[in-house]
Amino acid sequence: MSHTDVSPQAPARTRMTGIGRVLVIVYAVMALGATGRSFVQIVRRFDEAPLAYSLSALAAVVYILATLALILAHRRGWYAVAWIAIVFELSGVLIVGSLSLLVPSLFGHDSVWSYFGMGYVFIPVVLPVLGLWWLRVHPPKQVTA
Repeated sequence: MSHTDVSPQAPARTRMTGIGRVLVIVYAVMALGATGRSFVQIVRRFDEAPLAYSLSALAAVVYILATLALILAHRRGWYAVAWIAIVFELSGVLIVGSLSLLVPSLFGHDSVWSYFGMGYVFIPVVLPVLGLWWLRVHPPKQVTA
């Protein structure tokens, strides 16, 4: 194959360079962190704060889905999945963040999204904004199967 040939993987490579790659890496780190945190919380102390720990598990699932969707956004349907996952994530962090300030007794303990992600250096509130910006600026040029 010559250097002028375009492989079917070209859209993925062009999307996953620079800031796009950093965004996916941060999402993957958040997925690992939220998964580990929620697993430990649920196994050890679920009865102390079931809502907060369930929300941490939900955040983990959303981060995993968003990571995969961003990686696969060049494929049919995954671009829409990325939008849905990241809008859901932003909604979750804004709702949980607001409720954790207004009604802290509701949760019992902190979740990943409590206080707008203060326990994660506010990455949970900034990340979806960057993710939505990235999707808007980098729509798929050619959707592949």
